[in-house]
Amino acid sequence: MLPTRLAPSWLPGALALCAAVPSTASASPQSPPAQVPDAAVEAAADDVAAGTSEAAESPWLVTPTFSVDPKLGSTLGGVAGYIRRFDPDSNPSLLTFFGGYSNTDSSYYGFAADTYFSANQHKLIFGAVSGEIRNEYDDFLGSGLPAETQDNLGAVGARYLYRLKGGWYGGVQGISTDYAIGAEGLLAGALNQIGLTGLRSNGLGLVAEFDDRDNVRNATLGQHFTAHNVAYREGLGGEESFDALHLSYAKYFPFGEGNVLATDIRGRWTKDAPQSGFSSIDMRGYTRGNYLGEHSTEIQFDARFDVNGTWGAALFGGVGCLYSTLSDLDSSDALFPMGGAGLIYNLKPDAGIVLRLDYALGEDDNSALYLSFGQPF
Repeated sequence: MLPTRLAPSWLPGALALCAAVPSTASASPQSPPAQVPDAAVEAAADDVAAGTSEAAESPWLVTPTFSVDPKLGSTLGGVAGYIRRFDPDSNPSLLTFFGGYSNTDSSYYGFAADTYFSANQHKLIFGAVSGEIRNEYDDFLGSGLPAETQDNLGAVGARYLYRLKGGWYGGVQGISTDYAIGAEGLLAGALNQIGLTGLRSNGLGLVAEFDDRDNVRNATLGQHFTAHNVAYREGLGGEESFDALHLSYAKYFPFGEGNVLATDIRGRWTKDAPQSGFSSIDMRGYTRGNYLGEHSTEIQFDARFDVNGTWGAALFGGVGCLYSTLSDLDSSDALFPMGGAGLIYNLKPDAGIVLRLDYALGEDDNSALYLSFGQPF
């Protein structure tokens, strides 16, 4: 079965913020450093680890966000983030609050947390989102009939990971949502634009992860692999029972001076899913929920060029596919190419905080302009 193509629907995404790392000052070369008691050194180290020293960067970060899409209209929102390192050997943890409003009279708000404890031995990701979504369909769910819908969106999810050995983690996750299309994105700390009238879905699953990136929010070296499933069940209070499996792998290749080629391949496969639980294209330039299929696979690259240490540029592209069987891939209707370019501003280079302005172009009239925090992968 080839992918279902739907008229535009809307829900703006939340954007992940990156964590701040305290800066350090060097001793003057004209005189030897003063002797500081060990106790004072230890106290100062504790303050830096907690983000409370005067030399530490502010743990708060506030920014506007927007997206402009000829299909979806304009969306204006904002994100406020709080950064905290719970111990000196753990990655900085991040709590974000977000909200937005579009000229289609839709609105949303929520929060997401990405936390690390005990030298990264434990990871806990959780979040929630609520909103009112107004959709206009030229062909509602393939019926050939136009429709206008107004839905209340609600989703909450959590994922816990425990380090098994080296970069390997194992864990569990759970989610409850009114929208099944791509709702698992909440567990990755970001919500993308999703559509369709939803159904109540509650699910549990297992997670396996390998991560040896040099920076979890702005990697320049290493790799990141994730495999997880969600078993949605009526017995958990949902309206349908079906399964979704996700696999993703990203690898980063440094080249030149300060440049990085980031590559990513991912897929989502479903079993016994209703159309509201199908997979969707999840790439810049496309709106989640506009194109649906039982299974999806995407390959992307993102070349990031350093210009002067503060500013950078990006060239990116990729192709996604939606299918029920492998024979569907013989049709061009199953393929969705994407390409674009952008500017990167390094807000806090040592902390990996970047602001990106990207323009992405897909097939037909799919395109969008985004102002967002963080790298796409």
